[in-house]
This record gives sequence, structure tokens and C-alpha cells, in this order.
Amino acid sequence: MSNNVVWHHTNIKKEDRETLLKQKAVALWFTGLSGSGKSTVANAVEKKLFEAGRATYLLDGDNIRHGLNKDLGFATEDRIENIRRIAEVSKLFIDAGIITLTAFISPFIEDRNQVRSLLGDRFIEVFVDCSLKTCEERDPKGLYKKARAGEIKNFTGIDSPYEKPTHPEITVSTDGEGVEECADKIISYLVTNGYTRGGDLEI
Repeated sequence: MSNNVVWHHTNIKKEDRETLLKQKAVALWFTGLSGSGKSTVANAVEKKLFEAGRATYLLDGDNIRHGLNKDLGFATEDRIENIRRIAEVSKLFIDAGIITLTAFISPFIEDRNQVRSLLGDRFIEVFVDCSLKTCEERDPKGLYKKARAGEIKNFTGIDSPYEKPTHPEITVSTDGEGVEECADKIISYLVTNGYTRGGDLEI
């Protein structure tokens, strides 16, 4: 990808690029069990950042997440290649002053640490905590039911390969908090840690 593609996808006006390049950007990786509300929280954060005038890019990680299950046709090599590509895209966006949000790209600590080593302190792991019971209730596609019936093996949340982060930068819970509250908590973290340089955020 080139910088031109980044600017095009995020609809950044040419005259605004210089200002954006001076801003501090970060990649937020939303991780947690299937049904924990990762994508919903990520969308809420993206909306608030956009309304506050920050350039954001939301990567749809859930589709890639399903590819981590070999039963659905993806091999380990595919997973590693996906992680590498997403990491490169995240770095490209960050270098352009764009906050990048990804939802559950990989359930494996090793994969997330590889991205962390590339992005350094510009990597923030947002752990979206949620009980298994609540996750099962948020199952519009019936994936949990299929997993329980043995139709999908090694499904995240049932026979789970998911590795909970040891030291996430921030944890929110969609069990005890609403989506908006979770989003506000994450944005407060960004404000406190200086990821809003170039424009203040109000929540």
C-alpha cells in the first residue's frame, strides 16, 4: 500500500495531511472471546474519535478471526501471513497520524506480541472482558450451538485457543458496563496517555 491509498480510504483532504502527520497515533487491538462485544465497542470508539475530528481506520478483524480455525479452511501459514499484513497496514496508518482500530485479529499472545514488537508503545491491547454465558447469549449466527454440536471444532469460546492477555493496557467489561461506557473509558485512556496531540477530545 502507498500513502495515497491511506489518504484515499480515510477521505483526508490534502490540506489536512500536514496537521495529521504531527498527531500521535496508535493501533488499538480489541481482543476477547467471541460475543464479548469487541466489534461493537471498537465501532463506538471509532465513532467518538471521528466526531472529535481524529482520523481513524477500523479494520474488520472478526472475518480474519474465523480464518484462524482450521476447520473453516485456514492453515497456520494463512494466520501468520494475515497477522503480518495487518501489522504492516497498522504501522502505515499510524505513521500517517491515523488511529487504527482492529477487533480480534488473533487470539494468540505470540501473534499479538509480534505486532507489539513492531509498533512498540504505539500498540494498545484493549481486552474486552465478558462471561461465557453472556457470549453464548450474543450468538446471532448460532456458532456456539454448532460448536457444542461438534460441527465446528476448536471454536473460540468453546474449546478455545484464545489466550487472555497477561498485561493488557486497558480492560473494559461489557458485562458490567454499556458499550458507550466502555468506549468512554478507552478514550479517557487515550487522553491520559497523550494520544490526542493535535486536537483535544471531549467525552
